[in-house]
Amino acid sequence: MDDDRARLLLETERRRVEALLAGLRTDRSDDRAAADEQTDWSDPAQPLTAEGADDAVAASLEVHLGAIERAEERLAAGTYGRSVRSGAPIPDERLEADPVAELTVEEAAVEP
Repeated sequence: MDDDRARLLLETERRRVEALLAGLRTDRSDDRAAADEQTDWSDPAQPLTAEGADDAVAASLEVHLGAIERAEERLAAGTYGRSVRSGAPIPDERLEADPVAELTVEEAAVEP
């Protein structure tokens, strides 16, 4: 894959993930404010459940952001598009679908 195309894909993915995280932070602060209000909730655990789900999504997005950073480092090092395990080329179609792919499809299928 061309470096310019890879850079564009990674920048687009970074912006998408950062926007999701920013939106989630806003939602979480709204959830916390709502939890502090005196309301007639039928289930008092509902705000805590929503907050727990938001925290899990945020953790997953942070992990994905780390994968984006590693992909950007590989791009800078000239190893982007190659498996971090075997060095085998990762097909452009896979990188288009998942710009942070670290493994070939075959390697990912057997990953523990």
